Amino acid sequence: MFGFSFDRRQLTIIIAVLAIFAIFDILSQPGGLMGLLYSVPGLLIAITFHEFAHGFVAYKLGDDTAKNEGRLSLNPFAHLDPIGTLMLVTLGFGWGKPVHVDPRNYSRKMSMDAGEALVSAAGPIMNFIMALIFTLIYCAIYKFAAASFLMSTIGRVLMTIIASTISINIGLGVFNLIPLPPLDGSKIIKPILPYKAKEFFENNTYIFYIIFIILFVTRILSNVISPAMSWVTNAFINLGYWIFGL
Repeated sequence: MFGFSFDRRQLTIIIAVLAIFAIFDILSQPGGLMGLLYSVPGLLIAITFHEFAHGFVAYKLGDDTAKNEGRLSLNPFAHLDPIGTLMLVTLGFGWGKPVHVDPRNYSRKMSMDAGEALVSAAGPIMNFIMALIFTLIYCAIYKFAAASFLMSTIGRVLMTIIASTISINIGLGVFNLIPLPPLDGSKIIKPILPYKAKEFFENNTYIFYIIFIILFVTRILSNVISPAMSWVTNAFINLGYWIFGL
């Protein structure tokens, strides 16, 4: 048995340190700073719409907790989480500030677990919707814009920002579908879990933080997420190409 343990705060600090090292590594690379700047619009869009979707669906189910806390807003600063934002900037996947909800207020037309699963799924679904919208915008510009515009500085910057927005939204959506607490995926699968499994998830969140760090440091997390992100990206691009005849 180990002679030490981590609490949530200590684990968050460890994740923050790892993310900071990652950001310094990016900045040391040629074009790293510009890449970070290009990612800012996509970062704000992805986090804002993800968290807004959680609060909006909860509100529609009868819970006004998010509304009362000012989270039914498209103001990015209402939704940014420092560590999750660092993760998104450095790795392309992360999280926003959690939206507080109270499942006891949900409509009795469904169970609390089912309502919570629906609210949790709203965030990743919104990210995929935003990614698809920006993929179609990218394809439309590529189809109809003049070649001179696409080759201009403004055109290249615009297309880079749009591509970054697509990637970040897909990364946030895919990452949050991982069925590990406290990510959305754990709440999406909650209705089908046995009672003891639900109780274990709720009472041992710190264990999953440790698992997260191990997966992050060993790059297993990236090796799992990257193929899923590539698959979704290719599916959206192929759809865009088909729609616009590219």
